Amino acid sequence: MQQKLFFASDYMEGAHPAILERLIETNMIHSPGYGTDDFSASARNKIRHACQAPDADIYFLVGGTQANATVIDAVLRSYQGVIAAESGHISVHEAGAIEFGGHKVITLKHRDGKLSAETIEGFMHSYEQDETHEHMVMPGMVYLSQPTEFGTLYSLKELNDISRVCREKQLALYVDGARLAYALACPENDVTLPDLARICDVFYIGGTKCGALFGEAVVIPKHGYLPHFFTTIKQHGALLAKGRIAGLQFDTLFTDDLYFRVGKNAIDTAAQIRKALSENGFSVAFPSPTNQIFPVLGKEQIAILSEKAELGFWEHMDEKHTIMRIATSWATTQEDASALAALLHEHNNLRSGGKPV
Repeated sequence: MQQKLFFASDYMEGAHPAILERLIETNMIHSPGYGTDDFSASARNKIRHACQAPDADIYFLVGGTQANATVIDAVLRSYQGVIAAESGHISVHEAGAIEFGGHKVITLKHRDGKLSAETIEGFMHSYEQDETHEHMVMPGMVYLSQPTEFGTLYSLKELNDISRVCREKQLALYVDGARLAYALACPENDVTLPDLARICDVFYIGGTKCGALFGEAVVIPKHGYLPHFFTTIKQHGALLAKGRIAGLQFDTLFTDDLYFRVGKNAIDTAAQIRKALSENGFSVAFPSPTNQIFPVLGKEQIAILSEKAELGFWEHMDEKHTIMRIATSWATTQEDASALAALLHEHNNLRSGGKPV
């Protein structure tokens, strides 16, 4: 019986074999807790080197929502909110975690998942000119993700422009890097880790979706920018007692460029599938150069394809068409990508809204 192909998400597998091997090798070594171990110290040094940020404070948290809620709460005062795209993860898919922490998510219009410097600047101008702004939630932070929820990328110019507005308006700039490995490996990308360390007040390097069992590395480029952040992590129930497990994973990911290599695999296999979609006449909702692809499919297409491949639901486009998501990852094999390409070719006669063309 043929095994079903899985492309619904990029964190469906466990962890890269190199991480599992090191976890086994070091399993019986005694080490202190809460990230004060040698493995975590080594990982921090490797990340500082990769970011060209020798004074950066680095903390390892378990997951993306946890990292976002903890960082945002640590940065903002009680009367402040965080600006995000309407499609931003913190405003759509985190179950109100930011609001639960007492901070409003202020959503702005986006284009293909991206905020622009002009949009942020225009919003801040309106806020400042409003005579009743003292009665309103004060914007204190801008949240971006690289890549975005739409799989799109901010260019270096776009980030520099947003950073300029943030500095002028005294807004902290925070970048969610849940899928950062896939952005860094993308040929269209021109933003590096040192760029993020220079531009951002805080960002995180994603592990959960990028080869780790779990974990995100929160990077605070300026030492002391968030005083007592360790305690804030504890208050949020986010302090991992066996911190070595997270630290060891990032120590492995940042050895011999593994983090960049796993990202490239996702990009290469996504490109293979993207090419198959194009060659067989399937349309996409919007261009996305990273590891997420968003084909527009009819009901019959979805029914037929779902028998052999699991894709992710994105949103209904109209009564007849649905935007689905294909996500590749560090674990996607060339064989599976080829099998999905063959499946698309097999059913290319159903590419127009589920009707033969």
